[in-house]
Parts: sequence; structure tokens; C-alpha cells
Amino acid sequence: MKEKRKPSARDTALEVLMQVDRANAWSDGSLKRTIAKNQLDHRDAALATRLSYGVIQNKLLLDYYIGCYCTQKAEKLESVIRNILRLGGYQILFMDKIPHRAAVNEAVEMTKRHGRCKAAGMVNAVLRKFVEHWMDMPALPQDTTEEYLSIRYSHPRWLVERLVDVLGPEEAEAYLRTNNEIVPTTIQTNLLKTTPEELEKELHQSGVAVEAHPWLEGCFAVSGTGDLENLPAFIEGRFMVQDVAARLVATVAAPQPADRILDTCAAPGGKSFALAVDRRDQGQIISCDIHPHKLKLIENSAQRLGIGSIKTALADGREHHAAWAQSADLVVTDVPCSGLGIIRKKPDIRYKNPKELAQLPKIQRDILENASTYVRSGGVLVYSTCTILPEENEGVTNDFLARHSDFMLEEFALPLPIGRCQGHLTLWPQRFGTDGFYICRMRRK
Repeated sequence: MKEKRKPSARDTALEVLMQVDRANAWSDGSLKRTIAKNQLDHRDAALATRLSYGVIQNKLLLDYYIGCYCTQKAEKLESVIRNILRLGGYQILFMDKIPHRAAVNEAVEMTKRHGRCKAAGMVNAVLRKFVEHWMDMPALPQDTTEEYLSIRYSHPRWLVERLVDVLGPEEAEAYLRTNNEIVPTTIQTNLLKTTPEELEKELHQSGVAVEAHPWLEGCFAVSGTGDLENLPAFIEGRFMVQDVAARLVATVAAPQPADRILDTCAAPGGKSFALAVDRRDQGQIISCDIHPHKLKLIENSAQRLGIGSIKTALADGREHHAAWAQSADLVVTDVPCSGLGIIRKKPDIRYKNPKELAQLPKIQRDILENASTYVRSGGVLVYSTCTILPEENEGVTNDFLARHSDFMLEEFALPLPIGRCQGHLTLWPQRFGTDGFYICRMRRK
């Protein structure tokens, strides 16, 4: 009997792309499951991740070029053939260390393994065109700036148009370019268990490449980690995975040791953990979520980090709990949002349905309205999102402040190059190297 062939990194990437295409799955979750199922080693897992994310990041561009060399447009091709061509094209155009011949041959063999022998010749011919013209691919349409940027950086046209409105064409292009770059993992030191210096030394000894963040103390960019969660420093709670932008929410909140704190949309818990660390695990933080299994994740992570001040509560951010009315010194509400500020880490977010996103500001207003009822007189309310769209950010907070004269924006200061902010701030990846985030600090008069 012929031994069953073990799936390769390319097979795994194709499987992930098919799941994203057919089941509308999220690529990060699909990748994690498929890598585990296919039992890839560290090297193959890294390649599968690069291929999957790379294709998603450049999907519109790859499809445009496929359409130039194929008798059918990419969207008319069968999903498996379309994704094999995308994978081959991505390797040829974007991966210097993979020989072009290997990219073409592997794509042809994958086509055959999937029972599409008749299509193998077409796959071979199209990818050979990629190889022939990889230094001078066909010019992109330039009828409008938005059309060019949409195809060049593979962001949907509606989003490009919105970004050009907000930023202007030059900075919009910088943002789009940043979204397609490879981003290192960012971690924060758990000061309850170690110091930044000790953590950096320990990670170096574990073979991890560590680079201190240029302006946020205790924060590091790490690479060469393999499975991050297998590191002793992670297992024993000496650091947490958290982007600088998310960490700054706790900095803006500036919790005091005796504050009663309510985190209304807490899962997966990062902001609650940062708040607890900032005040050395004193007092109590009530961390809420609508899903019981997410509360369990918060509890498990808090235990790993050695945090005892967090208490979880099952609660919908839009439903009022009378027992909490005007009881909190500090309320943090990181509302559900479009996630368009974290495209560089979750590339498929860019392809979300804009009609669904248009419904979010109503939900965000309702959550903020409810959260405000828990703030005591003189207390602080912090609103945040991981998006960069004004309609989900200052559009929501400005509307709230216009209807609530008992709340006002309150100035805060962050490390340079950010500095002082007049109550709210949008963090942009191309400006500060962080995720895209919005943070607003308000005080009840």
C-alpha cells in the first residue's frame, strides 16, 4: 500500500485559502488549526503562514495579473485553481528565496493532486508568464488614484476611497503599504513577575530575537520564537502578547490604586491585565464579556500572569446592570468594531462587507451610552477601538458628548513621539508603528 503523503507548507496554505474562500473563515484561526492538523514543524509552519498571509495581502493584485495571462478572469476560475495560481504567483513575485521553477512545478503538481489534471497545462502556462515578466508585469489601471491604489495594495475600492478622504492620497498609500508589511510580534513585560531587563536577557537565552521598543518602556518586538506559547517566560507569565496601541489604553486610563474599575468589553483581557499591572494588582477590576468561554480565557490568563485583582462577570455591554450604576471610578469600554486598524496582523479584515460595518456605530453608541451610567461623579470613562474610521471613533464620542453635558474630554499625555493629546487620539500604523487604534478619555463632571 502506498504511504499517505504528508501535507507540505504549500498544501497547508492552499487548505487555509480554500477555507477562507468557501467557509468565510478567518485566516489566523484557520492557520492555527490546519498547521496543527498537518503536524508541520517550525520551518514549514512559518512558510505556510507567510504564503497564506501573503496571498491574502496581495489578492487583488495577483488576481489582476492572473487575468492578464489567463483566458478567464480569476473570479471565474474554480476556487482551487484560482488559489493555486495565487500561491504560485505570490512566490514568483514576492519571495526571493524560492526558485521560480520550483514555484511553477509545485503549483502544477498541486493541481494534479487535487484531481484537476486537465487544468495543469493552463496553470503551467499562466505561471510561466509570471516568470517571464516578473520584472516588468503589466501596468496597473490608473484611471483614478483610488483604482490604482486598490489593485496595487489589494484593498477594496470603498475602503481606499474612504482613506483618501480622511488622509489624502499620499498618506493613504503609506497606510495601505504598511498594512502589507510583515509585522513582528509585540510583547509587554509583566512587571508583577519580572523587569524588562531580566525578561530581555531570558528571551535572548531562549534563542529569541528581541528588540526593545523605541519609545515604550517594557515593550519588545520579538521574532524567531517558534510557538510563542511554549516559551517558559510565557508559560510562567512573565510577559503578555499585546500591541503598543492596545497597551496605551491602560496608560490613558491611568488607574489609581484605590479605583473601582469596570472593563465592559474585556475579552481576551489584555487591557484588564495592563490596568492590573499598572497599579501593582491592587484593588479590583470587573472584567465583562458576553461569552462564558471568553471569561474562562481571561481567568486562565490572569492566573498565568499572577493577577489576583480581576473578577469576571457575564454581561452584555448594551444591557444595564443597576447594581453597577455610578459605582466605578474608571470604566474602560473597548467596543466591537470593524478592526480595520489591525489589517497588518489580520489581512482578511480588509475584505469585510461594508454594509455590515455600517451597522457598528449604532452598537458602539449603545455600549458607550450604557458604560457611561456606571461612571461615578468625577470618574473617568475611556472609549477605544482597533479601527481608524472616524464614524466608529470621534463620530461616536462627539455624538455622545453632544448629548451628555455632564461629560467632557480630558487631556492626557503619552510618550513621545505622541506627546499631549486633547482628550482623544487616533494611532496610525504609518505614523507610529503601532496598530491602528482610537482612544478617548472623558471625565464625568
